[in-house]
Amino acid sequence: MKSIKENIINEYIVNKSKFITLLIKVNDIDDINKNIQQIKNKYKDATHYCYAYIINNIKRFNDDGEPSGTAGMPILNVLENNELTNILCVVVRYFGGIKLGAGGLVRAYTKSVTESLTKTDIVNLKEGFKIIIEFPYNEIKIINNLLKDIEIIDKKFDELVTYSFLIDKEKYENIKDCLNVIKKENILITY
Repeated sequence: MKSIKENIINEYIVNKSKFITLLIKVNDIDDINKNIQQIKNKYKDATHYCYAYIINNIKRFNDDGEPSGTAGMPILNVLENNELTNILCVVVRYFGGIKLGAGGLVRAYTKSVTESLTKTDIVNLKEGFKIIIEFPYNEIKIINNLLKDIEIIDKKFDELVTYSFLIDKEKYENIKDCLNVIKKENILITY
């Protein structure tokens, strides 16, 4: 499985029509509608907001008023051909006054997305976990040592210390026995 490393915005113009392509990393369906609404708010006067997304095995597309099969499906095809997942692609179109025809629309949407993908890195995704651990302050040294090669994405210091981190399956296999030993003591681990 692959995805984009970072979100990207790219502009492509053909026969005075402007195609603004937004490639956005997403993790769940709730992210889709939120991002599409934000895009519609930002580009209020656009003619069309065509999109496609893939999240795991869920694939959807929308032509948003363009002739059927000329926008959303070509966008989805580019995403599929690049073996991408966890991605939303929205192409915002400003009509330039010259009709492109069905074939011209398919070519324009395909080229807009393809060109955008060349401007970001495509990375391999690894299967993994988001882990949250809570532990008493006197365990900080042990936990920090155990997680020394793992990036902690969130730390909270309340009555207990809480660490959140992402870990790929391979690294998890290496530390899970240690986590399980610690778990039997004073530490709460949430997967």
